[in-house]
Amino acid sequence: MADIASLQERPLTLDELTAYFASGSKPREQFRVGAEHEKFGFYLNSHAPVPYYGDNGVHALLTGLQRFGWKPVMEGEVVIGLERNGANVSLEPGGQFELSGAPLLTMHDICAETGQHLDEVKTVADELGLGFMGLGFSPVWKREDVPVMPKGRYVIMRNYMPKVGGLGL
Repeated sequence: MADIASLQERPLTLDELTAYFASGSKPREQFRVGAEHEKFGFYLNSHAPVPYYGDNGVHALLTGLQRFGWKPVMEGEVVIGLERNGANVSLEPGGQFELSGAPLLTMHDICAETGQHLDEVKTVADELGLGFMGLGFSPVWKREDVPVMPKGRYVIMRNYMPKVGGLGL
């Protein structure tokens, strides 16, 4: 591999680039796959977005899922996600609920993990009067209607983004 100083004066060769990528590869027996599944929650009776707080808000959903073995991920006193067996559930800025699956061996394993997650979410959501749409954004809500989740970085982003453009948070 070329040293850093020489790379400032010339591009990598194909062999150098290939060697660089090969140096980061794993043996086949360590190969894994994972998936992410993002969805927006809404109230079934009004189709309105779900805030974090309240008797049937995102916090109640996160709390309800703990009966299935999910452990809370905390930021101070606030539950901002869940984890179980290498998988995580996290909150996106507008309340999107995202499963980041564990590293698994096959697509069949991913299907089973995602199906179990959706069954668990539906069980708790039904109790709370919530539904979910499997989209990364809502096609009907205005930006000002979307609740902000109580994660520290999202508060910072919500205050900063309008200063640098009009299409962010």
